[in-house]
Amino acid sequence: MIIKKRQLPLMIQKLQSLLRRLPKNHPKIPYIEENLAKKMAGYRGEYSIDYPLSFLSSQDYFILHDLRLPHNDYFFQIDTLLVSPRFILILEVKNIAGKLFFDQEFHQLVRTLNGKDEVFPDPILQVKRHEMQLRAWLIKHKFPEVHIKSFVVISNPNSQIMISPEHKYLRKTILHREALPLKITELYAFHQVVLTDKELKKMIRLLLKQHCEANSDILMQFEIGRHELLKGVQCMDCGLLPMERRHGGWFCKNCYCTCKNAHIDALKDYSYLISQKITNQEAREFLLISSIHLMTRLLSSAATHREGNHKSTIYHLPTND
Repeated sequence: MIIKKRQLPLMIQKLQSLLRRLPKNHPKIPYIEENLAKKMAGYRGEYSIDYPLSFLSSQDYFILHDLRLPHNDYFFQIDTLLVSPRFILILEVKNIAGKLFFDQEFHQLVRTLNGKDEVFPDPILQVKRHEMQLRAWLIKHKFPEVHIKSFVVISNPNSQIMISPEHKYLRKTILHREALPLKITELYAFHQVVLTDKELKKMIRLLLKQHCEANSDILMQFEIGRHELLKGVQCMDCGLLPMERRHGGWFCKNCYCTCKNAHIDALKDYSYLISQKITNQEAREFLLISSIHLMTRLLSSAATHREGNHKSTIYHLPTND
C-alpha cells in the first residue's frame, strides 16, 4: 500500500521556475539546465521502480516515497522506504547508464561510458549511513528492534553492474529494478513478524508527521539577485512576458492565447523563487498589475490563507502542486 506518493520534487519545480524567469542570454542558464537535467534523471529513475513495486502485496507492505527525516541537527533523505511487520527496507535508486564498477577499496562508483570514466559517491556507504540514521530514529522514538535492510537499485536496465570477486557479497545489496519483487519477497519469507499492527500504524503516522521536504533558497544557491528575474504573467503556450489583462482574463500578444488563470503560475514562480509570503504591493510589482482591488481578488483566490488586515495583509502561497 502506498502511504506517501511520489511527487515531482520541489527543487525541480524551483529550477523550472528559475529558467522561466531569467533572460535567455543569462550566463548561468547552462549551469541551471545541467542541474535540472541531473535532478530530472534522478526523479525518472526513482519513478521507474514504481512498476516493479506494484507486484508486491498491498497488504504486506507500506510504501513511502521521498522521505526526509530529522537526525540530530540534520536531515537524511530516503528515496523509497518499505515498512512491513517483518523488516524495514531502504531503496536507494541510481539512474546511471554504462558500466558501473562499485569500488569498495576507495568507496566510489566508477561509471564507464563511451570510453570515458566518471566517479560518483559510493551508494553503498550512503545506504549504510541511512540504515544507521533510521535505526537511531527508531530507537529515539522507542520502537521495537526491527531488521533494517537496504538495496541499491540500478534503474537503467542497460547498465552493467561490476563487482570485484572479493566483494561478491554486494550482490545481495545491488540489483537491477526488475529484480525488486523477487528480492523483496525472499526477504519477507526469511524474516519473522516483529511489529504489531498497532506499532506499524504508530510508526507510519510518525514518519509522515516528521517528514520535512527540503526548501532551500534557490536564488542564493545560484547567486542570482531578485532584480535579475523577469516580471509579469507569462504565456504558458509561447513563453511571452508579460501577458495583458483583458476582459477578466489574460491575453498574449504573440500567439493570441487567452487564459483566465495564468496569474496562478506567476504567483507559484514567486513562491518558488522569492517567498511563500506576499503582500498586495509585492504581488502587483511582480505581476505588473496596477489595480489594488484586482490584485486583492486574485490573491484571495490563489492563497492558502492570509493574516493581517488592509494594507498589512500578508498572503500565504502554496509551495507545491
